[in-house]
Formats: sequence, structure tokens, C-alpha cells
Amino acid sequence: MTDDGMRLLASAIAIAIGAIGPGLGIGMLVGKAMEALGRNPEAEGAIRTNMMLGIVFAEAIAIYALVVALIIKFV
Repeated sequence: MTDDGMRLLASAIAIAIGAIGPGLGIGMLVGKAMEALGRNPEAEGAIRTNMMLGIVFAEAIAIYALVVALIIKFV
């Protein structure tokens, strides 16, 4: 295996592992938010705000993984 092949494999593994956690986290977060809305529809604004904030933080972790994968690939 060449040096370029190892870099491509390492960048693929970095983004694959880095995207699993946020994907699962966002799915669980939205599912729990839907349960909360079903139980208490009057609190929609607060639930939506907190859900969006959680999604943003989870997505930031995936973006960090993407940056690391790009650094591995091109540097």
C-alpha cells in the first residue's frame, strides 16, 4: 500500500467514525423532542429552541471530523 493509499484510507476512517456519533445523537435528540412535544404541546417554543441548539452542537462535531479528514487527505 502506498503513502497516498494510506492517507485516503485514514481520511475515510476519520470521517466515517466522526459522523457516526453526531448522526446517532441527532436522531436520538429529535426523537426525544418529538416525545416531549407529544406530552406537552404548549412548550413547543422551548423544546424547539433547545433541540436546535443540540443539533448545532452535534453537527459541529461532525464538521470537526470533516476538517480532520481533509487535513489528513491533503496535507
